[in-house]
Amino acid sequence: MKRRDFMLAAGALLPAAALTRALADAGHEHHNHGEATSGRRHEQGYMPVHTPNGWTLPYRMNNGVKEFHLVAEEIEHEFAPGSKARCWGYNGTTPGPTIEAVEGDRVRIFVTNRLPEYTSVHWHGLILPSGMDGVSGVTQPPIQPGETFVYEFTLQQHGTHMYHPHADEMVQMAMGMMGMFIIHPKAGEQVPVDRDYAILLHNWALHPDTSRPDPSVMQDFDLWSMNSKVFPAIDSLVARTGERVRLRIGNLSMWNHPMHVHGVKFEVTGGDGGRWPRNLWRREATEIVAVGQARDFEFEAVPGDWAFHCHMSHHVMNPMGHDIPNTLGVRQSDLEAQIRTLLPDYMAMGKHGMAEHQAHTDSGHMKGPDNTLAMMMGQGPFGNIGMGGMFTLIKVRDDLSPGDFADPGWYRHPEGTVARKISSDPAFGSPPRRGKLAGAQTPPLPVPRRDHSHH
Repeated sequence: MKRRDFMLAAGALLPAAALTRALADAGHEHHNHGEATSGRRHEQGYMPVHTPNGWTLPYRMNNGVKEFHLVAEEIEHEFAPGSKARCWGYNGTTPGPTIEAVEGDRVRIFVTNRLPEYTSVHWHGLILPSGMDGVSGVTQPPIQPGETFVYEFTLQQHGTHMYHPHADEMVQMAMGMMGMFIIHPKAGEQVPVDRDYAILLHNWALHPDTSRPDPSVMQDFDLWSMNSKVFPAIDSLVARTGERVRLRIGNLSMWNHPMHVHGVKFEVTGGDGGRWPRNLWRREATEIVAVGQARDFEFEAVPGDWAFHCHMSHHVMNPMGHDIPNTLGVRQSDLEAQIRTLLPDYMAMGKHGMAEHQAHTDSGHMKGPDNTLAMMMGQGPFGNIGMGGMFTLIKVRDDLSPGDFADPGWYRHPEGTVARKISSDPAFGSPPRRGKLAGAQTPPLPVPRRDHSHH
């Protein structure tokens, strides 16, 4: 059976009741599994980067050289409770651990290959000797299974960078092999930040009832992720009111992402080219982070729970059938009864929109294929959030301590600052209108003929 047929017939939605109820009960406290950082400046003067749902690779000093060790290997990865896959990553995770150093440092990076095929590592955006650039067959021999290579160079710049293979790149990146490489300026920063987040955007094709990502998919992806997690399993980004926050966003997916931050006008201050001169900073609410690009967003934290997400609407949903017919406005009860003779668990959905999906999956009424997720997941203090994919929350509170990255729960809105219902009458008020309203008395619109008798 084709994937689109399976999804149409079965709904392709796994009940999310246990997860969403746990979210509501725990006040989102299940979030923020990323490695804690100290919140204190490193002895070299920088504020350590915090990688949501991730971690920073330790190094050791050897005669003035910072030594790191990456291991390319197959791993078991969970995108969110209910969806796991065999992926490829570094040191047990995807994305691999964040590498963090300072401009002028001499670094030595060992790379051990435990994959079933050869690999290499390209240091994306770094200025270095050609032979250290990591392009298999061009600047180096491939790293064969079981081998360890070493890369060594001096960091000549600062900024937000990434690393990934340049060997069977389409497969290896589709399987999850990537990570962030953050280089801090040696001279420090004129405008220092208090919280520094590293976020890597990616996409995955994990078909229902399968256990490995599909590297042959070019655009029709199931999962859109931040640091290889999908909402509601993405860590919340937390800050104290008034702190200066930087979001370092790298994109190694197969699509461009207009990233939108609610509640503030952030400044775009740099990226893979380093922190720009201040006269080049610009204020935005949404900024496209293109494929292969990194961008830094900075803002002063304002109290509240604020959404942070890609603004392509289908990127803030979990698995969905892109080829499923449009059923808006279609009465499906007769069809549903007929299909149930073949598929007893079938439930017609979508007559009035997709928002009803979450209620049905949360209640357990719709069972979909194994190892996939509901399109919309997560509950907030006011009900279903109706989101998934490349979406999370920025949670700002007045009383957080430096280095506290724990999820603070839901925001307590000051009295009188929450939108509220004032009427249940759909004819309320006298709003000005133009155009023609659709309703029960609207004449039917033309319907294409399907008997093929016309030419």
